[in-house]
Amino acid sequence: MDAGLWRLVLFTVEVAAASTALVLVPGVLVAWALSRRGWPGRSLVEAAVTVPLVVPPTAVGLALLLLLGPAGPVGGWLRRTLGWEIAFTPAAVVLACAVVSFPLLVRQARAALEEVDPGLLGVARTLGRGPFATFVEVHAPLAWRGILAGAVLAFARALGEFGATVLVAGNIPGRTQTLATAIFQRVQVGREREALLLAGVSAAIAFATLLAVERLTRGRERELAR
Repeated sequence: MDAGLWRLVLFTVEVAAASTALVLVPGVLVAWALSRRGWPGRSLVEAAVTVPLVVPPTAVGLALLLLLGPAGPVGGWLRRTLGWEIAFTPAAVVLACAVVSFPLLVRQARAALEEVDPGLLGVARTLGRGPFATFVEVHAPLAWRGILAGAVLAFARALGEFGATVLVAGNIPGRTQTLATAIFQRVQVGREREALLLAGVSAAIAFATLLAVERLTRGRERELAR
């Protein structure tokens, strides 16, 4: 690959890493809240978190564009008060990837948190730890493999994001173009060989990240079996 294609790959990886970092803490906190039963509105929160996973990515992109565009409530306010433009910038790419990958992180982290022995959490509570302290000191450390697997899965999802990104960030070479949007653009202009090369690189990165998820999941299963 030439230097331009390497920069494209690097930008895509950077965007996926940034979006994963953006959703990691809120995703784990939401997963923890959903793993706790009996509080009002839990079903509504669970449904809201899952929506980006089941609607078309283009619908997510449209919603983000209406929200973050120059005429949108958030985008317009940022433009008037701070002079910030969000839509059709690298920040929009990160936000689009974060929104579509957030449910995967939450689902994986929630499953890991629910697998922790409640008796261990009860011991922490009897020692005077509150719910949040128990989560930070006991619950999350015991579920770290599942949480990390969720983060890696979110990273893999962000690598291949197309629909939401192309609507809210466009497909601007050297600015907002990722591997997924570049493959689409190369096919449109008849550069199939470059598209195949980019597809191969994308598949290789995705395979490596999913292999990491599989190993982390198997490690968690071995720990639970002990």
